[in-house]
Amino acid sequence: MSEASSRFETEEKEEMSETERGTAAHIFKSKLPDIPLPNNLLLHTYCFLKLPEIADRPCLIAGDKTYTYGDTHLLTRKVAAGMSKLGVRKGDVIMILLPNSPEFVFSFMAASMLGAVATTANPFYTAPEISKQLAAAKPKLAVTLAAHVYKLDFDSGLEVVVTVDDPPENCVSFAEVSAGAEESGVPEEDISAEDAVALPFSSGTTGLAKGVVLTHKSLVSSVAQQMEGENPNFYMTEDDVVLCVLPLFHVFAMHCVMMCALRAGSAILLIQKFEIRSLLEAIERHRVSVAMVVPPLVVALVKNPAVEDYDLSSIRIVMSGAAPLGQQLEEALQNRLPNAILGQGYGMTEAGPVVSMCLGFAKYPFPSKSGSCGSVVRNAELKVIDPKTGYSLPRNHSGEICIRGPQIMKGYLNDKKATIATIDVDGWLHTGDIGYVDDDDEVFLVDRIKEIIKFKGFQVPPAEIEDLLMSHPSISDAAVVPQEDDVAGEVPVAFVVAFDLTEEDVKDFIAKQVVFYKRLRKVYFVHSIPKSQSGKILRKELIAKLVNITQGT
Repeated sequence: MSEASSRFETEEKEEMSETERGTAAHIFKSKLPDIPLPNNLLLHTYCFLKLPEIADRPCLIAGDKTYTYGDTHLLTRKVAAGMSKLGVRKGDVIMILLPNSPEFVFSFMAASMLGAVATTANPFYTAPEISKQLAAAKPKLAVTLAAHVYKLDFDSGLEVVVTVDDPPENCVSFAEVSAGAEESGVPEEDISAEDAVALPFSSGTTGLAKGVVLTHKSLVSSVAQQMEGENPNFYMTEDDVVLCVLPLFHVFAMHCVMMCALRAGSAILLIQKFEIRSLLEAIERHRVSVAMVVPPLVVALVKNPAVEDYDLSSIRIVMSGAAPLGQQLEEALQNRLPNAILGQGYGMTEAGPVVSMCLGFAKYPFPSKSGSCGSVVRNAELKVIDPKTGYSLPRNHSGEICIRGPQIMKGYLNDKKATIATIDVDGWLHTGDIGYVDDDDEVFLVDRIKEIIKFKGFQVPPAEIEDLLMSHPSISDAAVVPQEDDVAGEVPVAFVVAFDLTEEDVKDFIAKQVVFYKRLRKVYFVHSIPKSQSGKILRKELIAKLVNITQGT
């Protein structure tokens, strides 16, 4: 085993598996029957299984440029060959630091062909944020825009930077990588389905961002759970045009748009930047039929009067994810799009990522309830446990949602302790979300025990912002908690113990170091931060204090 490959091998758990307490009677399965999973296939092979039939059909639509499936597969192979010439080998990591673009898709699938691992990052991240991911993932090659090259720390072990536009000094152009190598130059690697293929970063239920090791088997299983069988849970065809306005660097779009659409043979409409009128124009022009959205986008579709100026009748499916969608918003969107089937999916990067999905999206749909996150995916098991005792709970009782199946992550990169804290000895992944399963096997979320703040679906780890706050010489203690927001869902606010600082001083100090959604929206100065005897921040007390402040009580 190469040194690079061994980085993605998770250590065996040392504990002996114990008999599960009371779980057998309270394990929930999908309403859809299990199916044979193609676990021996590699991700790129699986995603392009339909290639012989659909080579001439549109695959990627970016502005006025359309790539057929044949074009996309050929260019992916050429990029893989070009990366191989640049020294990328099995087990190596490549970083993709790009907005939605064809080059994102080519690079991701090329890494899969080489047995390499793609780690994706938000191009709006600051240099310090990217440096943390570079230090953890240790990529050999990065693909980005020239404007972002300055954010890359070459001391991290990065050897090659490829830019999709005109390359700065010491960088290579993407055109050169894809044109300078024959597709036959892709080396024949001995790649296993158990090998890592994707390394998104997530904060899990607590703490700082960690690399989530997803294997070929994980992702193929997860796509198959939705797309295969006589009654696919998420029914898409070659005739569908799938909207991709959500960022591909986020696992929601990476999986549910890129991978699922490729497997279905659907066209993917790539939108780089959200602007309501240009988005609506693109939907109308390209006759978008499947739209993946997040609640803030639903707000725009519901409340912006511009929507009435465009024909959106082509949309037949709208799936909302990344954060819970309120019942009133869902009903308002249904009024705007009366011909569409609306529903939610629920997932977590570590879960591979889909936990449950609306059964109204199936080829032969089941009725779905408003506010429901659907039914657990096929070939997986779900249970709800009492967070204090660990005992599993029956229907209609709220507790922590746990999921088990072939699609969940292999573990956190180089973090055995965090892996064991998330996946127990019986293989159950603990989500940190509080919910219940009703009498019709539908999953509902009601709360969460994890600390992560969700801003428009993006993760804001309180621990990361607290570490930055504590680095300020005038701040002696700090805590970050979520505040509800009608548009963003949640925004981060801070309680700090400090001297000789104003609120703007603190906010500016953080804003210079983090991406826009991690910036503090409010700062409250306090004499002390409430903590338990073990030193853990008592966030519920601060959240209650925040509610009192905002309500003026």
